[in-house]
Amino acid sequence: MKTCAIIGSQWGDEGKGKITDYLSAKSDVVVRFQGGNNAGHTIIVEDKKIVLHLIPSGILHKNTVSIIGHGVVFDPIAFLEEIKDVEKAGINLTPENLKISENTSIITSYHKLLDSLREKKGPVKIGTTGKGIGPCYEDKSARMAIQLKDLKDLDILKEKLSRSFKEKEVLFQNLYNETNYPTIEQEANQLFELGKSILPFIEDTFSYLNKAYDDKKNILLEGAQGALLDIDYGTYPFVTSSNTTFGGIYTGAFIPPSGIDEVVGITKAYTTRVGEGPFPTELFDDVGEAIQTKGHEFGATTGRKRRCGWLDLPLLKYTIKTSKLTSIALTKVDVLAGQSELKICDYYEFQGKKIECSYPGLDLSKVKPHFKSFKTFNDNFEVDNYIPSDDLKQFLDYIEIQTKTPLSIIAYGPERSQVIIKKEFFNN
Repeated sequence: MKTCAIIGSQWGDEGKGKITDYLSAKSDVVVRFQGGNNAGHTIIVEDKKIVLHLIPSGILHKNTVSIIGHGVVFDPIAFLEEIKDVEKAGINLTPENLKISENTSIITSYHKLLDSLREKKGPVKIGTTGKGIGPCYEDKSARMAIQLKDLKDLDILKEKLSRSFKEKEVLFQNLYNETNYPTIEQEANQLFELGKSILPFIEDTFSYLNKAYDDKKNILLEGAQGALLDIDYGTYPFVTSSNTTFGGIYTGAFIPPSGIDEVVGITKAYTTRVGEGPFPTELFDDVGEAIQTKGHEFGATTGRKRRCGWLDLPLLKYTIKTSKLTSIALTKVDVLAGQSELKICDYYEFQGKKIECSYPGLDLSKVKPHFKSFKTFNDNFEVDNYIPSDDLKQFLDYIEIQTKTPLSIIAYGPERSQVIIKKEFFNN
């Protein structure tokens, strides 16, 4: 038995889907522990692209049970659409291979509307996807959330919606001048009808996971987005509304304390960011555009163009500390091949100090990144039994030495087969 967690070590979009898919094949249970359908995992299988937003990547493997944990905020409409897409790809979803926590919080039409209005008309643009994630987590913290189990009872739905809607209606009408939204009756009826298709998947996931752990099953824990978007440890306020770092596993899924054996930090060989917020190594020149184009850097969920920059070691070292990373899976190495230059940010200069590891509260908009240049590489990744060139090895070795964290996986393309596995995480 082994438990392994996958954490995005940057601002998301690191290529977690492919690595999760690889490790899912060796897992008995795969658990999604936070976030919502504002994140997407893209997996390429034999030239077929599958994008998962809520459903864990384990669903692609017949002998793996996928779980959506109680730390996730759940959009019923998006979930049912995703089921259709997955089934079109030839994957059969049943309550035996997909289970959803009865306590996961439900995203309503009101959450999505409020999210969108704040982004369009609010004083600060965060770069939210408008999926209702933040407002849903707000209701959860305010103890007003609707949970999946509530979809069984129409009267409970009406009561809970009425309770949380009173404040939202004031905002809609008096702050945002918005009157186009469903009535409580309409919203409750819609959720009740949606629930009829979703409730067969409901599960007491706390007890299920506890038994799986006691039965010494291989358990993979899958996070969404990246550690730098963590509500507590991220680049606040340009963050998401959940704990994307290591701590989110305990609050959003449940594994006994000290029960996680490995934590793999998925790290892009360069850095990208979607939306607003500081980005010390961001490139505004032709190199940045070349990386963006070659890397197909567009969001899987929103289609938004990702900002691109060099790999940032002060931020990576920070994530290693906040998420207890035991190894790094370096992705999209092939995108850097043939570029006109190659750099890594090894430290910041800030107020006369040398900062080698970021920390909460550091104003990233005011740091000056220092770069170390490397000899560019031109590896042919298409050859059988590919082995990195000496030039690429220098780049990889530097990352390991500076972070004091081993590279366990090196990925150089979108396909399942385009990986170098330096460490096996599960025995079977």
